Amino acid sequence: MTDRYSRQTLFQQIGEQGQQKIREKHVLIVGCGALGSANAETLVRAGIGKLTLVDRDYVEYSNLQRQQLFSETDAREQMPKAIAAKARLIEINADPMIEAHVMDATNESLRPLLKGVDLVIDATDNFDIRFILNDLLQKHRTPWIFGSCVGSTGMSYTILPDQTPCLQCLLDAIPVSGATCDTAGIIAPAVQMVVAHQSVEALKILTENQQALRTKLLTFDLWNNYYQTINVDRAKKQDCPACGENPSYPNLTYESQTKTEVLCGRNTVQIRPARAFHLEELAGRLGSAGQVKGNGFLLSLEYKTYRIVFFQDGRALIHGTNSIEQAKNVYYQLVG
Repeated sequence: MTDRYSRQTLFQQIGEQGQQKIREKHVLIVGCGALGSANAETLVRAGIGKLTLVDRDYVEYSNLQRQQLFSETDAREQMPKAIAAKARLIEINADPMIEAHVMDATNESLRPLLKGVDLVIDATDNFDIRFILNDLLQKHRTPWIFGSCVGSTGMSYTILPDQTPCLQCLLDAIPVSGATCDTAGIIAPAVQMVVAHQSVEALKILTENQQALRTKLLTFDLWNNYYQTINVDRAKKQDCPACGENPSYPNLTYESQTKTEVLCGRNTVQIRPARAFHLEELAGRLGSAGQVKGNGFLLSLEYKTYRIVFFQDGRALIHGTNSIEQAKNVYYQLVG
């Protein structure tokens, strides 16, 4: 229909030429939860040419409060999020080419999907994947938009290779809380605020209006009426292993990646992250998720149908499943 995008093309900064550029572009969204599903819907309604979706999880009833593409039927049938999202997006606009991949986001799995991608939107739920994305997209010189939210807070930043600080630079300068939606909760308006900032930055990049991009880190707390933009230009480091003068991309190496294994006969999965955590600090974060016990060497938590044991060296045992995917989902829900 000729008038489908008429209100968008009337916006002078996009116009007919910008609309054509959107139609020619390819966006990859990593994660199809709250941020991913809302960004995907915005881009499909805006007339994106091609959209690739990646997610390893399935729809649960607890998602429906904030993940706008999904229905009770999706939760009841435990539909993979990427598949359920694609089905709903096609109903909204059948014109874009949409690919859905039900898989874990890793260096190996993401690399083949980057061919021809103009922009990546971060909608993940943990920093393991974000650090892999950061190195991978710096290496491929692909712009991406970072976003996260928990409780009533959120943040977003647009990362342009060779121009802006990367995520590694940013987090070295501005530490981020490890709280998760499963331990601190979340309200839907916080999601919508992050998505609004991510998706408008996406439209600027897709229409090649680089001069309009927000160059500062955005943070907010909607409940406490706090909103701030921070100039982080000075955070960019010449010796950064991801975006510096001699990058080594450490998060793409096997040694730097989270490793998992099923423990034979124990209905347990062991997770060994690349980074250890401080048990005392972790205990404080886990308190709202369930009863935490500890002895100075480990922490034990009863969570849903699982028992999780965290060790000083960073290892975690997820008792109650032989599924690596389920174990990783539980781990990231709790640790972030």
